[in-house]
Amino acid sequence: MDMGDGGQRVAQSTESPLLRALTGVRVDPPPIWLMRQAGRYLPEYRKVRAAAGGFLELCFDPGLAAEVTLQPVRRFDLDAAILFADILLVPLALGVDLRFETGEGPRLEPVRSAHDVARLKPAEAVDEALAPVCRTVAAVRAALPAEKALIGFAGAPWTVATYTVEGGSSRDFATVRRWAMADPAGFGSLIDRITEATIRYLVAQVAAGADAVQLFDSWAGALPAELLEPLVFAPARRIVDALRQQAPGTPVIGFPRGIGPAVCAYVRATGVDAIGLDSGVDLAWAAEALPPEVTVQGNLDPLWLELGGDALRREAARVVAAARGRPHIFNLGHGIGKETPAEHVAALVAEVRRGTRETGS
Repeated sequence: MDMGDGGQRVAQSTESPLLRALTGVRVDPPPIWLMRQAGRYLPEYRKVRAAAGGFLELCFDPGLAAEVTLQPVRRFDLDAAILFADILLVPLALGVDLRFETGEGPRLEPVRSAHDVARLKPAEAVDEALAPVCRTVAAVRAALPAEKALIGFAGAPWTVATYTVEGGSSRDFATVRRWAMADPAGFGSLIDRITEATIRYLVAQVAAGADAVQLFDSWAGALPAELLEPLVFAPARRIVDALRQQAPGTPVIGFPRGIGPAVCAYVRATGVDAIGLDSGVDLAWAAEALPPEVTVQGNLDPLWLELGGDALRREAARVVAAARGRPHIFNLGHGIGKETPAEHVAALVAEVRRGTRETGS
């Protein structure tokens, strides 16, 4: 280990680069993994998905789910695998009917009142219902080299609630926002149930072998500022605190997409170890504004990855330069698009690793 600009520690180790970055160490080159790195853009994924017979069948088959989790790490030599699953497995485990329509996304039986919440299964239901997912975690961890990290994940309570209340994806989230505003106690009972289940689920993933976890709050940006604290910050804080107690030493990455400069308040309120930044956040600003011990993750726009070529190389270099001088994990600002050529991902990984070595730190 040597010292870089400003006295920041620079890690040079055969240990997991990603886990070192998550402890606040500046790693050169920055570790890289990509949201939605296992997905439809990969031909090997499409082959396994077809063999599984359906998306949920794939999620609940530990052998096949482990295979698709490992595929992008094998192909691109990424620094981490992220568990292949879905954020909506938690409401499914709680008794919400869930199906995936081809070309239309998820469809759920809506939960829209405190009475509906009372009919859900207790949080403990996730232990048995999602046990196959934990077997996937164990299989992946056994297959990964020691220097590759395994990231578990769950949807944050607000984002999971949006699907559960709306009955699927939404353009304006009017139904869920209306309930949250008009009946805070009733809606809060749903948030509480999802939060309790999420804690159990993430603790089980860590026990099965996950090295770190990410909390996806993909629709945090749909909320007005005054509701961020009760519906985004407070549930995330409960989850982080529970993991500190029940799975000590497990790094937590928060990803509150779409909240802009409020990411600083999110970090202060939740105590996450790392903050995932969407592409709408100026990474150079965030690198200055966020506490120096917090790792930043992100935040290349996925469309640059789809386009490839000189533009991709230029933007990748810009992201690396913006975060230089502090702990950084290279990632996208959202997931890989299904139209992205696989060779562009390989080019990105090469650029991140080559460019930082050439330009120095």
